[in-house]
Amino acid sequence: MPRLDYSNATLAGLPAFQIRRLQSVLDAAARLIHRSPRHEQITPILRHLHWLRSPECIDSKLVVLVYRCLHGLAPHYLSDYCCLFQPSTTSFIVIIAATDSTNTTHNCRRPSFSSRRSRLWNGLPYVVTSAPTLAVFRKRLKTYLFSRSFTL
Repeated sequence: MPRLDYSNATLAGLPAFQIRRLQSVLDAAARLIHRSPRHEQITPILRHLHWLRSPECIDSKLVVLVYRCLHGLAPHYLSDYCCLFQPSTTSFIVIIAATDSTNTTHNCRRPSFSSRRSRLWNGLPYVVTSAPTLAVFRKRLKTYLFSRSFTL
């Protein structure tokens, strides 16, 4: 399992059919661990093992990377791609993209991460993004993604 999960953030943007291929490998591993036949529904097995589906795993890795960048836990060459902007009309903090290397209005020095990362971060509830530590953030993020993926 760790080899399948390692660096899966690099899989962001792959076509859906290739993500489904990865999911089928994860499903087979879950069935092997759970010792269930191939025809059995996979959702209860994944829920029992507390495993996220492939798209959620990829999203999780991307959002954790953004969290690390925003909190100074990532290398500077990555942290320079993220910046915070707080609009005066709301209390929500969002990731914004600098359009070029000269835009330093909000301390952005380089073009931002893809809009997918920004959209993922901005779509998270405040209780997740306001986590004080990386460990708490990961726990809240997995709980949020798990409940979104497997509505109980």
